[in-house]
Amino acid sequence: MEPITLAAFADAAGGRLVRAADQGAVVGPDVLIDSRQVTPGSVFVAFAGERVDGHDFVANAADAGAGVALVAREVDADLPQVIVEDPVAGLSRLARSCVDAGRGRGLVVVGVTGSSGKTSTKDLIAQVLGAAGPTVAPPGSFNNEIGAPLTACRVDAGTRFLVSEMGARGIGHVRHLTQITPPTIGAVLNVGQAHVGEFGSVDGIAQAKGELVEALDADGWAVLNGDDARVIAMASRTRARVAAFSAAGDPAATGADLRVWASDVHGDDLQRFTFTLNAAPGDVRERVSLRVLGRHNVDNALAAAAVGLAAGLAPDAVAAALSSARSLSRWRMELDTRADGLAILNDAYNANPDSMAAALRSLAGMRRPGGRIVAALGDMLELGDSTEQAHHEVGRLAAQLGVDDVLVLGAFGNHTVSGVAAAGGRGQYLEDKDQLIEALRAILGPNDVVLVKASRGLALETVAAALAAHDEGESHP
Repeated sequence: MEPITLAAFADAAGGRLVRAADQGAVVGPDVLIDSRQVTPGSVFVAFAGERVDGHDFVANAADAGAGVALVAREVDADLPQVIVEDPVAGLSRLARSCVDAGRGRGLVVVGVTGSSGKTSTKDLIAQVLGAAGPTVAPPGSFNNEIGAPLTACRVDAGTRFLVSEMGARGIGHVRHLTQITPPTIGAVLNVGQAHVGEFGSVDGIAQAKGELVEALDADGWAVLNGDDARVIAMASRTRARVAAFSAAGDPAATGADLRVWASDVHGDDLQRFTFTLNAAPGDVRERVSLRVLGRHNVDNALAAAAVGLAAGLAPDAVAAALSSARSLSRWRMELDTRADGLAILNDAYNANPDSMAAALRSLAGMRRPGGRIVAALGDMLELGDSTEQAHHEVGRLAAQLGVDDVLVLGAFGNHTVSGVAAAGGRGQYLEDKDQLIEALRAILGPNDVVLVKASRGLALETVAAALAAHDEGESHP
């Protein structure tokens, strides 16, 4: 945020200022929730979480040089404090004031939502827009009622673009986030089964994701996936102009104001794809060579291209930015090749049926001469009544794609193994991560490629790290 006086900060957050000898003292620009990250003059927001209460660290923030704390109750510490009923709501008010000031200066706000691929696409969008001007985007998956306003509070007078990733675990969640960061451009990537257990149905997920385009003004842009029937149907729910993107060809049938699609798509042995970026109107044809891995990233890149073109960027600049873009967030299709040649595809950040299928298809395209492809999989969480069948189908798909060995752990792992067996593949259930690591070490060889993937709750990045750090002097079968 732009540095402001204590009095102005209290007004922006909607609270009462106490312990301030000088209401004209200036605080900012940083807004933080971790007292260990406090910088001189920064705003420390004290949240009362399930395990940690930020109010217990206000004194630490003061000692570290914070300028003010946003609190729900006054704390006995030598630090000015703004008291609000709810620090989350106070942070949201502060973030909205930063965004409103930015929009008065021409700030373009991009909202991104979808069942899968939000973070990877957000990273691509940030790099496309970043080539055109100063851009603020969330680190990792800062996509909830705390992460989104924290990101928005980084907007200052020089910011030209803000990218806001918007997650949802229920109806109204995306709508709430759009009230904090009102979007100029809203991109809906897909509607899948992620969190279907919380929404009750895929149609319920579509209802929630479409809240993003409902928040757009008539002069905004709704960027919609023309290959997803539930997403392109959201065109009827928005006043904004529509940009449709498609990896399957020209989405002319959508009647969109802007159409973006891929043609002449080719992948190399590391699943890095090149394609021709087409757009109409304008007869745009630009070649893109992606550095990020996986066929699904063609879809993500098209979404990012549509956002860039809707924002007024030149097609050649969009293509160049996509061709140089890299993965900015950890554990998403990270490829680590050991000195002995073993390749570890770490996609352990999260998983749902759609992203699991995309990762398995990428793995299937990475088989090397004389080598095997192996999948180390964990549970997909929050799928409700579809959980057992979804895990069975993932196992079946892995076997159908020719994965040589599928090693599984988690509460639903036996369903995955049964799917592998049903398709004639080889699957093995392990009790815990230590057993999984040892089993992988026993079968993996120098020319093999192993995919590591599960929902966030299983933290399988530790498995990928153990494989990468394994003593390469040991023998392999």
